[in-house]
Amino acid sequence: MQFEYFIGGRYLKTKQKQVFISLITLLSIAGVTVGVMALIVVIAVMAGFESDLKSRILGVESHIVLTRHSGLFSDYRNVIADLEKDDDIIAATPFVYSQVMLRSAANVSGALLRGISPDSAGRVIQNFANVPLEDRFVIKEKKAMSIAIPGIILGNELAKNLGVMKGDTVYVISPRGMLSPVGHVPSMKRFKVTDFFKSGMYEYDGSLAYISLNDAQELQKMGDTVSGIEIRIHDIYKANLIGKEIEKKLGFPYWARDWMQMNRNLFSALKLEKTVMFIILTLIILVAAFNIASSLIMMVMKKTRDIGILKAMGTTHQSIRKIFVFNGMIIGGIGTTLGVFLGSILCFLLKQYKFIELDPDVYYISTLPVKLEMLDVLLIGCAAMVICFLSTLYPAHQASKVDPVEAIRYG
Repeated sequence: MQFEYFIGGRYLKTKQKQVFISLITLLSIAGVTVGVMALIVVIAVMAGFESDLKSRILGVESHIVLTRHSGLFSDYRNVIADLEKDDDIIAATPFVYSQVMLRSAANVSGALLRGISPDSAGRVIQNFANVPLEDRFVIKEKKAMSIAIPGIILGNELAKNLGVMKGDTVYVISPRGMLSPVGHVPSMKRFKVTDFFKSGMYEYDGSLAYISLNDAQELQKMGDTVSGIEIRIHDIYKANLIGKEIEKKLGFPYWARDWMQMNRNLFSALKLEKTVMFIILTLIILVAAFNIASSLIMMVMKKTRDIGILKAMGTTHQSIRKIFVFNGMIIGGIGTTLGVFLGSILCFLLKQYKFIELDPDVYYISTLPVKLEMLDVLLIGCAAMVICFLSTLYPAHQASKVDPVEAIRYG
């Protein structure tokens, strides 16, 4: 062991008459521990919120949406066949997108209507992965002559607004109608409510309605054209690169947007909030660092004579600085280690037992989501150690400037 570390370790073991310095040291350790623990728990909860929100969004939306600048396109079958040859792409499906009015016996509500293909939508839209869409979009009325009635799937909040249940009838009214002697007549078609879906996000549950692709094309008078193609890929974080490759391959007027672009404002706000919380909670560690600096300054004042003797024996300025930097880093290291341990334990308990419940009327989840990422823990630990190191520089510098003659004479 180098003598600097040996002496630094002896200085940490204060004598009985130096209890005050020892108390400040313990408070410094406690401050770093609380700061690191709070930072780990808050960042883990915010990462959990972000992960949960991401999974809910990707349960309703695809990873990449391919459209045309010129609007509708009819060659979608060839494009889908070409896209599915790419190893990065799992599946692709056409869709029709429009704004409509839904009318039930009880109420009227606006909605975003999506026409999807029963054959391929389940491979792209996660919420319909295990749902037999053919059964949801076509049902038969039990009459003398069996009549095929198109089915519609509503978001649960939209269904509540309309006051409908499974089996009820709703009318879909589209602005794309036809000209008649009395003017423009909106297109209207009757549907049976066959199922509901719940994503957990009101923006989707309160506005989305799904019908089959053929019914949507007929309702919108589109013929054999679609609004775009939804694409599902293996690595969601490569969506931006794959989207650019698709644009480059197909050329103008095709336009690809990935899920991060379509929800940029939401994820940017979450990232900003996470950064701000990191900065605010780091101030707790900064306060503890001031305690470390105060403890070391008082230790330098108490050990002035010892420092003078060491320098008279030939100890260099660098060695004196190393002694007190070592002391401060030991305090910071103990506090950081305890904070990481306690924060990880608390995150495990929150994730395992879910003893903190949230009001479902206010939040879209009932318990705190927790996702502890090792990169976040490493970043928090490193930030705490850097702050503790910076707090040792001034006291260590002051100790190295002690004049050995004056220290021994007046110490």
